Amino acid sequence: MKNTALDMRRLAAMDAVQAARLLHRVREETLAGRQPPIAPRPVIDASWRRMFRLGLDPDQDTSSVLLHRDELEERRRTTLIGELMRTLSAGLSGIADASMQIMVVTDEHGRVLWREGNMAVLRKAHGICLEEGAAWAESATGTNAVGTALAVRRAVQVHSAEHYVHTLHNWTCAAAPVHDPRDQRLLGIVDVSGPASSFHPATLALVGSVAQLAEAEMRERHLRSVERLRSVAAPILCRVGGRAIAVDTHGWTAAVTGMAPVDRLTLPKSFRAGRVWLPSLGMCAVEPLPGGWLLRVTEETPAEGGAASRVVLDLSRPRRWTVAVSGAAGSWTQELSPRHAELLWVLARHPAGRTAAELAEDVFGDRTRTVTVRAEMSRIRRNLASVLAHRPYRFSEEVTVELVTPPLPADLLPHSTAPAVLAVRHEP
Repeated sequence: MKNTALDMRRLAAMDAVQAARLLHRVREETLAGRQPPIAPRPVIDASWRRMFRLGLDPDQDTSSVLLHRDELEERRRTTLIGELMRTLSAGLSGIADASMQIMVVTDEHGRVLWREGNMAVLRKAHGICLEEGAAWAESATGTNAVGTALAVRRAVQVHSAEHYVHTLHNWTCAAAPVHDPRDQRLLGIVDVSGPASSFHPATLALVGSVAQLAEAEMRERHLRSVERLRSVAAPILCRVGGRAIAVDTHGWTAAVTGMAPVDRLTLPKSFRAGRVWLPSLGMCAVEPLPGGWLLRVTEETPAEGGAASRVVLDLSRPRRWTVAVSGAAGSWTQELSPRHAELLWVLARHPAGRTAAELAEDVFGDRTRTVTVRAEMSRIRRNLASVLAHRPYRFSEEVTVELVTPPLPADLLPHSTAPAVLAVRHEP
């Protein structure tokens, strides 16, 4: 058989027994370091490589220490994904039941918080510890839709012997991440799992669509809260002289005066009332508002000698990446989206700078996608203008840049398909 990558639609068109045999052979040959008859899908191959580096035993079971009932209830109460359960359940639970599958919802660490669906499958799921309070990150149970979606931060389908651990070869699953649209923070994973016989390639699109529907619901709630803040802030800003802006607790703008409006300011996690230095505005006087903050700009630029002098780009963790800016005026840490992490990593590796076309080649493998690159760089520079220059895009010569990456190149930005990142991952 020609050694091309597997395709889920092609797999679905095959006889179920033949497809299962093919997947088992692909897994067996790949894990043994031999040439398989057909290449595993890239997302599966990358996950298997991660499991091999972790030293995970493919013959282990998938049992884990369950959360205590009080801790499980506490996570359910405090996680934002719990507010979306009605939407997730309405979109998936009934379909899962009818198709001999179950819906599973986890937190951002891969801990199962809720399960719903077909009762017979729920009982079978106990046999693989797919139950409330169980751990389903890759490090605990190997390649699976929940854990791999957590690792790569996008929707993933894993079928039969694509699972790294042998115990799961009679199962199929499709999962998608759910993000907070206000700050793109990962809230958790929604998954549909069932016996391998219930496999259908359209399940992935269904799960992804329901996850997007839940995010849209949260986005609508956020817009309403910003409108409420605007009704409070607008009269106050009418009486404020100079430059001022009212933002919600996530930095989204409700009202502004004396300055060009921006969609959002990135606020540090320790944001509080008082005098605060922000890279995008300078020194500000911060006052609390119901549901947000009033920021009055007190200086056009930081005090003399207070310009940013150091940047630390930390990409060492698998799912959370940050850029920290510091100088005499203070320090600032911003969490990065997957795309912004890729772009800043490329710039950190090229001190002389990169043109829009070069960045497009680095990130997308297509030099013509300069419009997309310029739009993303414009968003990055809204908060990092003090340390980023353009024409070409680069970190300013006045700042020292420290790049923190994982110990193993293969663990760099596991979500990324950028050619520049892939090239480094394959380095010895």
